[in-house]
Amino acid sequence: MSKTTNYTLGLDYGTASVRALIVRCEDGESLSEATIPYPSGDDGVILDGHQPDLARQSPSDYLSCLSLAVQQAIQDAKENDAGFSPMGIVGIGVDTTGSTPLPIDEQGNSLTEHEALKDHVGAQAWLWKDHTAAAEAQEITQRASEQEPAYLEKCGGAYSSEWFWSKLLKLAREHPEVMEKTYDWVELCDWIPAILTGCDKHPVRSKCAAGHKGLYHDAWGGFPSRAFLDSLHPSLAILRDRIAKGPVQVIDQPAGKLNAPWAERLGLRQGIPVATGALDAHMGAVGSGIKPGVMVKIMGTSTCDIVVAPLADALPYVPGLCGMASESVLPGCHGLEAGQSAVGDLFHWWTASVLGGSGHSHASLTQQAQELKPGQSGLLALDWNHGNRSLLCDPKLSGLILGQTLHTRPHEIYRALIEATAFGARMITDQLHRHGVVIESILACGGLAEKNPMLMQIYADVLNKPVSCSASEQTCALGSAIAGSVVAGVHPDIASAQQAMIRQNRTTFVPCPDSAQVYSSLFELYRRLHDAFGKESTGGGDGLGRLMKELNQLRQQAVIARL
Repeated sequence: MSKTTNYTLGLDYGTASVRALIVRCEDGESLSEATIPYPSGDDGVILDGHQPDLARQSPSDYLSCLSLAVQQAIQDAKENDAGFSPMGIVGIGVDTTGSTPLPIDEQGNSLTEHEALKDHVGAQAWLWKDHTAAAEAQEITQRASEQEPAYLEKCGGAYSSEWFWSKLLKLAREHPEVMEKTYDWVELCDWIPAILTGCDKHPVRSKCAAGHKGLYHDAWGGFPSRAFLDSLHPSLAILRDRIAKGPVQVIDQPAGKLNAPWAERLGLRQGIPVATGALDAHMGAVGSGIKPGVMVKIMGTSTCDIVVAPLADALPYVPGLCGMASESVLPGCHGLEAGQSAVGDLFHWWTASVLGGSGHSHASLTQQAQELKPGQSGLLALDWNHGNRSLLCDPKLSGLILGQTLHTRPHEIYRALIEATAFGARMITDQLHRHGVVIESILACGGLAEKNPMLMQIYADVLNKPVSCSASEQTCALGSAIAGSVVAGVHPDIASAQQAMIRQNRTTFVPCPDSAQVYSSLFELYRRLHDAFGKESTGGGDGLGRLMKELNQLRQQAVIARL
């Protein structure tokens, strides 16, 4: 009697598209993948020329693209393997960008389903890189420092405008007409499993998103206290009661079972388990094979750095770290997250926005830039074109390129921007090292790690550590598929599923001693520039700590004057 072959479906919601990956549970072999771009907005993002910090997405895109991606992946799997049947898919896992929350009604539907709010900007999903709630984030930070300082210890000392509560506070103040219709405020990674399983009230909350973005921690009984949230806005306290009613779970636990309408819509078997969702970077770490001692860098439009440590180990407070939460990545482990807000986006800005139409491309700029020696261009840049996520935790910082002359060429600036992101990465690894967090090796995954060997070599040289590239090109979706295999009972736990479903790494970039030495000197200059423009305290630089923000204020005044 032949052995039954089991498959799982990994769903990966990125910034511009949704991806469906079908893999074999026994060995992680990919049968097919399908990617469907979001049709709304600019590359899937709804923007506003009058509010440069605004970035929203259409919830209806999430659902329509999900159907198309799964149907295409199933069709491709059938063509790639004559023995495949979608009835062999035994579990589903989900990851999404985050913090990307959206307001929903009492039936669990997006408020954009309501005719009066279908095009309302406040009723859309608030994408992770929406920074319109910067003032609210500062207020939450200030209030927590006065009332609940322990809250800040779990998010690096400052709450972010990218996160759950600051966006909800912004919604309550700016769009009371939307807030009045809001029954619940839910992360995208929790909403998709709720939709698939028909959990219309009190959806399962992932410990991943709640811990890193929602100030959830067992030490204070879960989410922030009602009194704390009420001091910010009464609506937050009201929603907090509803948010806290749903269970908070980790990725090896099911959020529910695929309901009949979605089973029919996707062409899958009704009743298969859907794993508790998670943030894409964290699932990417799972799909890369994260374990204690390994840092996983998920490198795409932005970069997330993920490290784990056993729960039995006492963790130090690491200033500037985006989040430290129990079991947010792996069951039984602390999860530590840091990152950079603009990496791939930074290179795209230079290539498409500045040089667009000039004939330059990523490929041509890379070909020229790789001929340069470290330090040859005389340039040094700050990688803050979308603010600083770690260690300064300040979305109002901006980019800078120093050392330009009349002879500076586009490919030199392109390389300087790559180097700037590598220096920013080293700021993070050095901070972790100073506080006793062990990093024995570095794994990189995501589009940038796969496409640009020059970039990876620069990172190895700047970090002065070997950097290996993950074997899978779809580590986030693979991580979700791994979670799906566990809730389906194919593998007993995440570690066993990782061992079975992850292949060995593809390529390792080893530091070049000569380059590493030059970059060590350049990094000291970067650090001085970082502190001068990034720190506002009297001991934090050369009196330049307010300069970028004053420029931003003048920009905002000019925008308002034109309205």
